[in-house]
Amino acid sequence: MAKQAFALGLAAAAFLTVGACSQNDSENGAAGEPTAAQSPKAKEAAGDKTIAAGLAANSQFVAAAKAAGLDQTLAGPGPYTVFVPADAAFTAAPAGTFDTKPENRARITGALTNLILPGTVLSEDIGKAIDNGQGKTILATMGGGTLTATREDGKIVLTDQAGQKATITQADERFSNGVVHRVDALLLPGSARQPSNG
Repeated sequence: MAKQAFALGLAAAAFLTVGACSQNDSENGAAGEPTAAQSPKAKEAAGDKTIAAGLAANSQFVAAAKAAGLDQTLAGPGPYTVFVPADAAFTAAPAGTFDTKPENRARITGALTNLILPGTVLSEDIGKAIDNGQGKTILATMGGGTLTATREDGKIVLTDQAGQKATITQADERFSNGVVHRVDALLLPGSARQPSNG
């Protein structure tokens, strides 16, 4: 448990550092421990645009990232792995989650950093970690939470700490500072599922 808390703390600290690096692969990947796998193949993957420049400017994810100030982070050196929900998924969020009022910035940031992993983690890396973990692996997010990755009907499925599931519908969109995986649902940290006080 202490090792898991330590790994989560490292992930959160890495997000706050502009030149964040992924954790050593050899320390991660066992069932029940967060993983930040970054294969040599993933390190070589790079496009000519950053994640921020490559996502549709009018998408719900980009609007939320701008409201939280994370658009600048996703334009930085990274590398990052980002699970980007379909626009329709944002309508399922609890009321007020993505309200752009300044006082809601921390809530938006928490919701989005729950969708970001340190390092470049390709779908192949997640698949290998699932196999090594005997059917599941735990991914440590930049927000300090975890996502559980499993396979259902041959597809990679992510589950947040509240049990909400999202399937990767399009994988491995490569950018100069990481990779994007498209998902069909929103995965929120427990705090973002609480009703807004505003």
